[in-house]
Amino acid sequence: MQILGCRLDPIDAEVAASRITAFAREGAGAQVVTLGTEMVVYAQRDAGFREIVNSCALSLCDTIGLFAVARLRGANLNRRVTGVELIEDLCGAAVCAGIGIYLVGGAPGIAERAAQQLRARYPGLNICGVRDGFFADQESPAVADAIRATGAQLLLVGLGSPRQEFWLATHLARTGCGSGIGVGGSFDVISGNVARAPQVWRRFGLEWLYRLVREPHRWRRQLALPYFVWLVLLDSLRTAKRAAAKE
Repeated sequence: MQILGCRLDPIDAEVAASRITAFAREGAGAQVVTLGTEMVVYAQRDAGFREIVNSCALSLCDTIGLFAVARLRGANLNRRVTGVELIEDLCGAAVCAGIGIYLVGGAPGIAERAAQQLRARYPGLNICGVRDGFFADQESPAVADAIRATGAQLLLVGLGSPRQEFWLATHLARTGCGSGIGVGGSFDVISGNVARAPQVWRRFGLEWLYRLVREPHRWRRQLALPYFVWLVLLDSLRTAKRAAAKE
């Protein structure tokens, strides 16, 4: 389905993990987007970013605003596909399939700590290497070559959006990985650097509010949610008017 011109594949985390694992084994260089409301809003003013979203192998429903709209439009989704939970599902699948994973992103030391946590939770998990996200654009080819040298098949990139999506679109093929996914700030959560919202907040779709209470400086980012709702309402009105005109 499409929401405000952005592709969304209405599948749950377990199905997504299965497909991504298959992409990683096949080695086709499949890019996966974990789509959120901020990204949809950004795509309204950046056609290149919108094209990346719409041409990726999978576009998954990450945030509560997108989830609510998708459900209202008939999507058979039981829950969001958040970056943290998707990584956990993928690590379990990677152990079974013998797939090597590489982590890129975060401040120095964050990806390494996230890797340590994941290895502890998933015995036998093959994390081929890690790299922080503090590198210049001109260093990207060398970063991609270093990833290729490890033989990793699945690439998790936490550079923040839209940088991670543009980076994967440009460099994923060079890394040799069968699949690459933008996971935002997931490494911070997995490493313990950032506390995740308690389960009750997540159950009611208020994880964004928990982050805002703990990190008030994020308030500007949260303006994307009401703007997204406004854009969806306008789009629904236009669709209703077109339907009425055809009758």
